[in-house]
Amino acid sequence: MGVTTTPSDEDERVPVAAASVDVVLPCLDEAEALPWVLERIPPGWRALVVDNGSTDGSADLARGLGARVVHEARRGFGAACHAGLSASTADIVCFCDCDASLDPAELVPFVHRVLAGEADLVLGRRRTRSFGAWPAHARAGNLALARLLRRRTGLRLHDLGPLRAARREPLLGLGLTDRRSGYPLQMVVRAADAGWRVAEYDVPYLPRTGASKVTGTWRGTWQAVRDMSRVLAEPPMPRSGVPAFEGAER
Repeated sequence: MGVTTTPSDEDERVPVAAASVDVVLPCLDEAEALPWVLERIPPGWRALVVDNGSTDGSADLARGLGARVVHEARRGFGAACHAGLSASTADIVCFCDCDASLDPAELVPFVHRVLAGEADLVLGRRRTRSFGAWPAHARAGNLALARLLRRRTGLRLHDLGPLRAARREPLLGLGLTDRRSGYPLQMVVRAADAGWRVAEYDVPYLPRTGASKVTGTWRGTWQAVRDMSRVLAEPPMPRSGVPAFEGAER
């Protein structure tokens, strides 16, 4: 069952900078937002910018700012995310949008929960601070999706946002196959099928820089609905019998 929590002062005191952490940043023409996003990566963590066919110089800019750049020719949010996961060598892998709508510094308590063995997958529950940050149709769609997810898995989540953290090897073990908009949902569905403990954290959701490639267009929204409907229709995956983090130090 999903649990919503809020970062505490105790979380902020936990030293996670020394942990092996990669932050996957799927990127398609995000040159305007990249400097802000990359400067917010916690010290000691590595930024993996997955260029998904940018034409605005995003890849060169990211490389110049110290990020590792991974190229993924196949278009699609899931394709970019999975390319980053596959290229990662860290123990913990985080995901964050590259449009400045989410602050990667908010991932620190996520990683703490994973390292402490208190959760297998931590998701960010987006909380808007301005009227235009999250379009009404996208918010309504996300709410409906959360309800469908609850019916499918029993997880009581409020959001399926892109800010998240988990251990790399178990993530790869989920065998994720969606390479478009259904990727984030498939990750949660298969994690639930595998018996993972899934937690939520409230995080600020800011107005994005540039136009959205998904919810900003009717075509993108429709494609996302189709992708996610296909994921929800998948038969449950058999459990491996052991939760991904059983036996972890607490």
